[in-house]
Amino acid sequence: MEFDPMKGFEPAKGFEEFQKLGQQNVEASMKLMGEWSKGWQAIAAEMTDYTRRAFEESTATFEKLMSAKSLDQAFEIQSSFAKRSYDEYMHQMTKVGGMYANLAKDATKPIEKAFQFNN
Repeated sequence: MEFDPMKGFEPAKGFEEFQKLGQQNVEASMKLMGEWSKGWQAIAAEMTDYTRRAFEESTATFEKLMSAKSLDQAFEIQSSFAKRSYDEYMHQMTKVGGMYANLAKDATKPIEKAFQFNN
């Protein structure tokens, strides 16, 4: 009996499976890029809003400082501004840090699904 290495091998079926796998990987990559893009847009919008608010707060504080009647009043205005600015900054960085974590988690979901499906 002669050994035939091609016996039972269907090239068309192998090609179809390879093509299907390739298509699934392209789809997963497109979903990843979509999630990545949405996440970065949300972070950029949040930072833009924070920057606008901080600028407005700084401008308002400067106007208050210019109208201060005494050094003590100016010191109080500046101290209050520094505390509010610090608190807002810490809150903002916590929020943006969470957005970065969610971005990474959401962006990897399509790849995780592709690996689970392909295994």
